[in-house]
Amino acid sequence: MTTPKPTDTDVVDATAPTEGRPGGPKESVLSRPYRALSIGITSVVLLIAFEATAVGTAMPVAARELDGVSLYAFAFSGYFTTSLFGMVLSGQWSDRRGPLGPVTTGIATFAAGLLVSGTAQTMLLFILGRAVQGLGGGLVIVGLYVVVGRAYPEQLRPAIMAAFAASWVVPSIVGPLAAGAVTEHVGWRWVFLGTPLLVALPLALALPQIRRRAAGPVDTDAGPGEGRGKGRPSFDRRRIRLAFGISLGAGLLQYAAQDLRWLSLLPGAVGAALLVPAVLGLLPRGTYRAARGLPSVVLLRGLAAGSFIAAESFVPLMLVTQRGLSPTLAGFSLAAGGVTWALGSWVQTRPRLEPYRESLMTVGMVLVAAAIAAAPSVLIDAVPAWIVAVAWAFGCFGMGLVISSSSVLLLHLSAPSEAGTNSAALQISDGLSNVMLLAIGGAAFAALGGGTVAHAATDASGGSSTAFAAVFLPMAVVALLGAFVTRRLRVPAG
Repeated sequence: MTTPKPTDTDVVDATAPTEGRPGGPKESVLSRPYRALSIGITSVVLLIAFEATAVGTAMPVAARELDGVSLYAFAFSGYFTTSLFGMVLSGQWSDRRGPLGPVTTGIATFAAGLLVSGTAQTMLLFILGRAVQGLGGGLVIVGLYVVVGRAYPEQLRPAIMAAFAASWVVPSIVGPLAAGAVTEHVGWRWVFLGTPLLVALPLALALPQIRRRAAGPVDTDAGPGEGRGKGRPSFDRRRIRLAFGISLGAGLLQYAAQDLRWLSLLPGAVGAALLVPAVLGLLPRGTYRAARGLPSVVLLRGLAAGSFIAAESFVPLMLVTQRGLSPTLAGFSLAAGGVTWALGSWVQTRPRLEPYRESLMTVGMVLVAAAIAAAPSVLIDAVPAWIVAVAWAFGCFGMGLVISSSSVLLLHLSAPSEAGTNSAALQISDGLSNVMLLAIGGAAFAALGGGTVAHAATDASGGSSTAFAAVFLPMAVVALLGAFVTRRLRVPAG
């Protein structure tokens, strides 16, 4: 597929030579052929970013008002659990029929979940809304990866991944402040109910360009220049069943981890029985042992995202309950991370650094581990609370190096007809590790009296710091394990 100007029935092959068509040496993601598409899909990421930063700020207040602090971790892991099914479904859907359907459906589902959470009267209904959001988010993110793989040549992919990261900057700064102000003066519900208003912009900008440049399946039998064809006619039902198994299994394990009774061993065992074969069937062979190449890329993504997100989920709660910060200040402590994450993503786009991509990712994981380990130091009254903001800024810079680079490496190692499936595997690793590590962290938090400590929101010195330390320190160890995996990302020549 080498036609220089894609029509309604042709799409530019992202792996084809760049001479004589858009994507040549002087092209950028904002050049005329790519401008509208780049702005459109980064607007979609902007929506997801604003939701993530705003919701994280409002979550401690919502949990207290709904009398659900003991279920706090479920509000995050519920999102990731359903997103696992959405990711696999989106990968299948994108490879066989194109990414337009999953992106459109995902945005609509995401907005519906926000409405459910915003109107919830109980913590369980709130968690249900988060689960609906997760399904939509899983559909969207994999669809966007397929769009990048189809519509952009390989040399532009690091730049568009950096643009995705940059779209987190404004939400990271404005989101916590706006969400904190709304939570304090209007109510936490409007943080959820107001976000769906942003759906119109991504729909108007992204969908026409996705339809033009990346719609339809890839014809696996077509030769160069033949464009899109019939592709694979039906969904892989086995992968869909495995996706349901991985989502249900992760949910059962999360429930067992939070309900610290002997009776919970039964759903925990059922969850493990569903989860293990599903993971082995959906992830590349050798992922669990860090086999070189694609399996290690997928594994690293899970170690990085899971350790960081599991730790970050408890930062606002720790600052509100243990240091007496307002929700606004607690959320703002994470704001600088959006800027440094974007900076790290920009650094990995530099052509001169391409030969050192693995080393950059090693540095990134070390920074992530150091940031997570430093965060619970604020449990000591003599340590100023702003230390968390500084540590998280460095950690986010490391995440910018790692997350964008892992996406670039995955697309580099994937054939066009497998971009959806492999992107789904990457996101499954990301989401599953979030669920599992949140379950582990949440169980440790609850077992050590975290729910009781969290209720003491007005007593900055009350409660034990052990519950929070039991969340952060193990996640730092997981991040260090990720630093080891960065040395196995590429297969040696020959």
